[in-house]
Amino acid sequence: MSIDRRSFVATAAALAAAKSPDFAIGNSDPLGVRADFPIVAERAYLNSAYIAPIPRPVVAAGTEFLENKSTRPLEVRELLGTGETLRTQFARLVHATADEIALLFSTAEGENIIAQGLDLVAGDNVVVDELHYPTEFVLYRALETSRGVELRIAQHRDGMVDASDFAPLIDRRTRIVSVAWVSHQNGFRHDMRPIADLAHAHGAVFYADAIQAVGMFPIDVQAAGVDALCCGSYKWMLAGFGIAPCFIRRELNERIRLDRFGEFQIDRELPDHHFELAKTARRFDYCSRAFGPARELSAALSYLEKVGIARIEEHTVGLAHQLYEGLSKQGHRLFTPPGNRSSIVTMYVTKPMADVRAAFHAANVDVTVRDGQVRIAPALFNTGDEVDRCLEVTRRLV
Repeated sequence: MSIDRRSFVATAAALAAAKSPDFAIGNSDPLGVRADFPIVAERAYLNSAYIAPIPRPVVAAGTEFLENKSTRPLEVRELLGTGETLRTQFARLVHATADEIALLFSTAEGENIIAQGLDLVAGDNVVVDELHYPTEFVLYRALETSRGVELRIAQHRDGMVDASDFAPLIDRRTRIVSVAWVSHQNGFRHDMRPIADLAHAHGAVFYADAIQAVGMFPIDVQAAGVDALCCGSYKWMLAGFGIAPCFIRRELNERIRLDRFGEFQIDRELPDHHFELAKTARRFDYCSRAFGPARELSAALSYLEKVGIARIEEHTVGLAHQLYEGLSKQGHRLFTPPGNRSSIVTMYVTKPMADVRAAFHAANVDVTVRDGQVRIAPALFNTGDEVDRCLEVTRRLV
């Protein structure tokens, strides 16, 4: 059966407007978004720090892209136009300019581009903290072996790290200071500016893995002093896989050596197969993007902007504090420090991991269980009743 575009758009609009039943235990919907997340009809999904569900308008945007690809010719100019729209949207989201945004494939690619492009040499060092993501340890250990670069690691104190922990490790040979803006391990949210000032005082680049931050709370790269950040879109940005916007401050962009080349970097064609390459962050978009996921992310950023990031932060961090208080009263030992301002709470458990997973599974509550810990991450569609449902499970795990 064929479908014309007008009929498809009408169907997609109806899908986006459709209502999903809430859990019987709670009807609360402070942000007015639960109807857009079908998963809430089936389970208490408190695992968006792992992979977040996508809302109906994002599904509609992805379906429309595939429908168009199956029914009509697509033009590269049109596809690149979506990328430019996305570039502008993401710039607005993090308080940057569109010419400071590259569109990469993954969070890890961003830091690889920075680390490789700065041409680190033997005797240079890179400083990270213990709460960082595994990619950074893999990357910089590899550079230790291949280039003689030293990796220095600031240890956490009861689940937190601040500028005083970085200070003894940073010197005139420090080239990069790298943090996860919000740690995937325990949700710790860095106080960014003091670390940025410390890095910049020694001439180092301040980099942030922001996959657990963008979409969770308002981001301002200028105020934070971040030189570069990258984040995939499948967590708090509520989209799919294969697209990762990367902010690179204009001044830093000029210092990074390109390590890959392709037609999409061309700014102007010159005679005899010579080219002038883009001078903005678009110079890192060397090949075809994941155009479908880019369309989905564009729809997701429109959705987030409509709901309001500040409202999302107020709601989800409030749920995290409710969760923290409940876990503390139950006697659980927490990896997340008190008063933390993110949507992620991690507790320690001593029971066998298989038993812990079975307890959450039986209650139809989704969390991350691994390595003697339980990580719980409420999102914009979650409710206080769902947090209480989770606490009923954790009460039996003391």
